[in-house]
Amino acid sequence: MQTGELLGSGRTADVFAIDDHWVLRRYRDGGDATTEAAVLAYLAERGYPVPRVRGPAGARQGTTPRTDLVMQRLHGPTMLQALLLGTITAEEAGSALAGLLHRLHSVPARASTDPAHRILHLDLHPDNVVLTAGGPMVIDWCNTEEGPPGLDRGMSSLILAQVAVDTTALAAPARAVLASLLTHLDPAVTAGNTDRGYLTEARNRRAADPSMSESETSLLDDAMRLVLELAPAQP
Repeated sequence: MQTGELLGSGRTADVFAIDDHWVLRRYRDGGDATTEAAVLAYLAERGYPVPRVRGPAGARQGTTPRTDLVMQRLHGPTMLQALLLGTITAEEAGSALAGLLHRLHSVPARASTDPAHRILHLDLHPDNVVLTAGGPMVIDWCNTEEGPPGLDRGMSSLILAQVAVDTTALAAPARAVLASLLTHLDPAVTAGNTDRGYLTEARNRRAADPSMSESETSLLDDAMRLVLELAPAQP
């Protein structure tokens, strides 16, 4: 498929403009976007704020590679960009992230027969939320799977905490967003692998992620301690 301007690049994929209404998300490592497309379509049908998709269903017809995902082009800043511009506060960002997690986990699982399982994003943080005129939209579902909601809460918390314990200019705003997120999450994030926890499992997954650098991995223990420090006390 002919593509236009490169709009952005993540750890595993690039996003190209097609026109003012559609973009092409292409995996660089040959990853298959079929599951991601099915999850996006499923969530959109149930009112969850995700981009509309147009592929890779065409792959079954031999027209679109399975590495490609054609989806709605979103207009607006990411939540991270809005934070840095000062158009939203850290409190608002954390509250919005918690709300998006709660809404996601209210949707029944698409495939799992375990009644406790839900669709998980597993990478929900301010740079994966686009603030459109119609409200926040969640992007980048390449890590999605089904499982216990506590794992999603733990993963989002840990991702923010890794930035918060680093030495970059994003550390202070990340800590403030994390504090707000943890205040608005219910059940709270704890270390154990129960519905109130899964922080340990989130840490283990981040440590095993080949896309993370050695310096990022080295922050995990401090990040985990920060989450537990900022999490509200358990009743």
